[in-house]
Amino acid sequence: MAIKIVTDSSSDIPHEIAKELGITIVPLYVTFGKVNYKDGVDITPDEFFKRLQNDPVHPTTSAASPGDFADVYNRLSKDADEIISIHLSRKVSATWDAAMRGRDLVEGTKCRIEVVDSRLTTMALGLISMAAANAARAGKSMQSIIDNINALIPRVRLYGVLDTLKYIVKGGRLGKISPLFSSMLPIKPLLAMKDGMVTPTGVVRTKSKGMDHLFEMVKSTLHIKEIGISHSSADEEVKSFCEKVKSLLPDIKPTIAKLGPALGVHGGPGAFLIALQQEIGETISGGEKEHKLSVQLPSLQSIKESILQRKPRDSDSQSACVYNSLIA
Repeated sequence: MAIKIVTDSSSDIPHEIAKELGITIVPLYVTFGKVNYKDGVDITPDEFFKRLQNDPVHPTTSAASPGDFADVYNRLSKDADEIISIHLSRKVSATWDAAMRGRDLVEGTKCRIEVVDSRLTTMALGLISMAAANAARAGKSMQSIIDNINALIPRVRLYGVLDTLKYIVKGGRLGKISPLFSSMLPIKPLLAMKDGMVTPTGVVRTKSKGMDHLFEMVKSTLHIKEIGISHSSADEEVKSFCEKVKSLLPDIKPTIAKLGPALGVHGGPGAFLIALQQEIGETISGGEKEHKLSVQLPSLQSIKESILQRKPRDSDSQSACVYNSLIA
């Protein structure tokens, strides 16, 4: 009985791995002005980040349509008895809902289709989808695979650091703060996936400290089985981080992917995210050390207050102008 695995492009699974594992990726959309592009089809991550930095219009992203999903399900049902469609958290995207409506549009097939809300995104979703594909290739039943997915979801952790506030601000995530002023601040946001949401957990002053924080998350997470990395950082930075991981976990080879538009539109260039999949059946606690690391960091929600407390020098007329617009 053939079981096909479907996910969306927010999973950031490299195309060669998706092809090898038989995973079908439904592209999300990224829009510059009035032009829509299918993520990974009409625009690559490298092209996206180049335009993100240079295009005067800040892009938006949107879910695939129900029709897109129906087309995929209809095509796969010709060779499959069952389909498991795994998608990014419904709390941050309409993708899951579109997949559900797409399933309802499928007619004239006995193929069973199950749509799963992973409550994750980027390579955290990627690791779940890859695990499901490996189980399907191993001949596991649909129910067994779904049970495994549900067991894995709380055991996949996602952490990240951004190199700049600029693109969060452009997307309106920090209210009135000017992109010009935010780019002057030496603050690097730290992120984590919590309860289906990408959540700010703190800030550091340098990217290197942010990378150190991510490595501490690796060190303090127990029973790691798989690691995924999504990034828009320099290749040397990725290589250096992987070498540190290898020294700690020599038997684990991270899956490395370029960050796509779904999170990249807010993360911008220089973003670095790690997904850590823990063994099923083992404790999912990261330990006391991880808790202390998190609570010692200031909340990103206080960034705006911090900005307002840093009144610029009168001689810096440009910064002073932006500051005054904030407090107006």
